[in-house]
Amino acid sequence: MEKNYRAELVGVFGDPVDGNPTGVMEEAGFRAKGLNYRYITAKVLPEALGAAIAGARAMHMKGFNLTMPHKVRVIPFLDGISEAARIIGAVNTVYEENGRYMGENTDGKGFVEAMKMQGAPIEGKRIVLLGAGGAGKAIGVECALAGARHITIVNRNRERGEELARIIADNTPCAAAYLPWEGTVRIPDCDILVNATCVGLAPDVDQKPDIDYDGVHPGMVVSDVVFNPEWPPFLREARARGAKAITGLGMLVCQGARNFTLWTGEEAPFAAMFDALKGEFGA
Repeated sequence: MEKNYRAELVGVFGDPVDGNPTGVMEEAGFRAKGLNYRYITAKVLPEALGAAIAGARAMHMKGFNLTMPHKVRVIPFLDGISEAARIIGAVNTVYEENGRYMGENTDGKGFVEAMKMQGAPIEGKRIVLLGAGGAGKAIGVECALAGARHITIVNRNRERGEELARIIADNTPCAAAYLPWEGTVRIPDCDILVNATCVGLAPDVDQKPDIDYDGVHPGMVVSDVVFNPEWPPFLREARARGAKAITGLGMLVCQGARNFTLWTGEEAPFAAMFDALKGEFGA
């Protein structure tokens, strides 16, 4: 049998990108499944995105992730995008399908799956979402598509917060409202509270969102997109008040598992990918 020395290539394009840990879990997944794939973490400046994608096509890359600042800019370079990516208006994963580059957004889907896996399904729930940036937008739309009853978006930028509430109301059966984030915000009663901001992410590990934590109570589920550290102050505070706390690691791995399957066509080895990421942060 003739040997094959060529690995299938995937990766991530972004700037900054040096601290992106996605390759750790994806490579662990490839090893666990015995796949000859390699994940490349590539610094791509905004003005070079088109050239990078042309290069990806030329090298027959199976796909790639997009991180800041490319999630919106990438869309004109693709051959098609999913309905969820259209509603969100951003793409974080590109995969090859019959010679075409297709765009998907797996951020919010990863969140919904991680919540379900940890006993906190979204359907029928009232959700308060802190932040309406890239992660907040993806999570808000996917929670709405997954059957959430009502989503309150808390955001300092009124225009962005109102826009996300309008997108959810116009494209899904879920009701949505915007709540201004002025000073220390009081959280409306809800079933699930989500921090979709980067507050608390390393190196700023002592920070937490400016909310009135007296609104957090037992029976509430509190989740964070921050994954490093695994237990930022936001989640520690929520747990101390009796809420069920869910870390950002599960979301990150569920999102990575979806990427894995889009690129390889195989079921992702979730445990191997989760352990690799957990080990990376010394958790």
